[in-house]
Amino acid sequence: MNNGTVIAIMFSFTFAGGAMAAGDSQQALAIQSAGQIYSVPQAAYQPDRKSTYKVVFDLTQAAVKPNQLSPALERVARTVNLYVNAGVPLQHLKFVAVAHGAATSIALDEAHYREQYGTANPNLPVIEELRKAGVDIAVCGQAVAEHHYAYEWIDSRVTLALSALTTIMDLQQQGYALMPL
Repeated sequence: MNNGTVIAIMFSFTFAGGAMAAGDSQQALAIQSAGQIYSVPQAAYQPDRKSTYKVVFDLTQAAVKPNQLSPALERVARTVNLYVNAGVPLQHLKFVAVAHGAATSIALDEAHYREQYGTANPNLPVIEELRKAGVDIAVCGQAVAEHHYAYEWIDSRVTLALSALTTIMDLQQQGYALMPL
């Protein structure tokens, strides 16, 4: 038997006994529609359950196809789920996600997204869940204008910011860590 076989046998016995094997997902998720994670309770660098985390996500990635979820928004959902799964209460997560550039369209309401792309906006269900989890989803007002979208086209669950530049800088001055996506 080689080492890989021994490890596989050990994992199968461990799993049969009720413990998690590598790659199995055990989830206490705040965001159900996106952000799949895998529980790794034995991992180093676990979040401190008593700390408050302030992060501003710089969302610039659009999906490859308009009927797909933005990969940047997916990463925000994954981040929320990782912290919650590690035992950090939602009220300890001070997260703001600011969309601009290629990600600007995620903020469009259903009617205008469908008009622009011929499909439902796949980002809105995730935005709804993120909002319920306390994450502020914002869009750059400058990017909205540059894309020739009307401000009234922005979904009511999305905050219209003056700009991504000023919002990100202001939040960083308030102690938010920057996470470019």
